[in-house]
Amino acid sequence: MRIMIIDDNAAMLKVLAAVFVKTGHEVVGAYPDGNGLEERLRQTTPDLVCLDYNLPGRDGLTLLKVIQTQAPNIDVVFMTASNEAGLEEKAADAGASGFIRKPFGQNQIINELREITATRQLAEKAGQGANAAATPARGSSRGTAVIADDNGSVRLVLKGLLEECGLRVVQSVANGAEALNAAKTHQPRVLCLDVNMPVMGGLEALPLIVEASPETAVVMVTGCADKVLVAQAAGLGAVGYIIKPLRPAYVEAFIRKLLG
Repeated sequence: MRIMIIDDNAAMLKVLAAVFVKTGHEVVGAYPDGNGLEERLRQTTPDLVCLDYNLPGRDGLTLLKVIQTQAPNIDVVFMTASNEAGLEEKAADAGASGFIRKPFGQNQIINELREITATRQLAEKAGQGANAAATPARGSSRGTAVIADDNGSVRLVLKGLLEECGLRVVQSVANGAEALNAAKTHQPRVLCLDVNMPVMGGLEALPLIVEASPETAVVMVTGCADKVLVAQAAGLGAVGYIIKPLRPAYVEAFIRKLLG
């Protein structure tokens, strides 16, 4: 992959660059801050950005949202030494493909890149399918599915994963209100529902979806799986949850078990 690194620690920049080059990747830029990020993205066209949280000027979460707005196809590994509560959840919901706490070992970042590469391949496959003529998905006899998530990359990855499990994705939407309409229209076997979305969040939409399509198995998608959220979602009718960042092996195992 073509990788950009943003970290205000000069030693960290050098170490990460060396690791990436050693493992066959190309480092297209290494910067101590996010100044001029928009232009840097246009000039270097990275596949992935390794992004520190605590930076001079705009912080990592702000920069992550810039990347998601300008180039949502770019994967982001969010890195931090901060113990700030809820930070991992915020990064996941903002679109981070991976999350690493400092200090970390070389194998951790290498394994994270492998996971992201596998996920990227699924997203690309799903994207190619979306651009092709409408045909039944391979092994799609197991029913239909709807995906509701405000992140385009997450929607593509979930589409690839669900179709690998034999489901046919009939609609992908970006908020809870659209998810409710899709559930009424399609009565899908499975509906993947993001918790944090604009217009109407997943938890608000959940009971309405269960009422409108009682045979649909609703699976929450979230960057946070605390006990309160899990209990609340279960009480409203969800059959389980999937954690962001998405990991293909985990998601496929969950969906296959759900389908029996």
